[in-house]
Amino acid sequence: MKSGIPTIVSVLLLLFCQSAAWSGQKADEVLVVKSEKRLYLMSHGSILQSFPVTFGADPRGHKQQQGDGRTPEGRYTLNQKNVNSRFYKSIHISYPNAQDVEQARKRNVNPGGDIMIHGQLNNWGWASPLVQLFNWTDGCIALSDENMDQVWDAVAAGTPIEIRP
Repeated sequence: MKSGIPTIVSVLLLLFCQSAAWSGQKADEVLVVKSEKRLYLMSHGSILQSFPVTFGADPRGHKQQQGDGRTPEGRYTLNQKNVNSRFYKSIHISYPNAQDVEQARKRNVNPGGDIMIHGQLNNWGWASPLVQLFNWTDGCIALSDENMDQVWDAVAAGTPIEIRP
């Protein structure tokens, strides 16, 4: 039995060191792959960390207009952080861009907006294990509150985000 204790201590120490080493790193890009239901924090083309995410109620395809339940696809910027959101922290995505506005204008519809990366509805973090099984947002990208903390710490305003199908 004595030989198991050093092994357990070694594993715990390794996990602590990996967590501490990652916690200080900043992402220079965020990649979201809708088909994988994953958000990736990237640095110089390498994955720092990945997280499971959920999307709008109708996640397939690019957001076309307000209320369609879709999450946009394309390249945007994470342009503002909000700690006082209705949801557990939020980071605004620069949707709609000029192309999105023009496409919506051609169809005579409102492109929508207020697309965010965020945690759970405030005071509902406890329900995350169940809620994160479903696409439930209005087009945002949702994480558990714990994962949102990690994304929040790793991402600065101005970080590019690419959202792929």
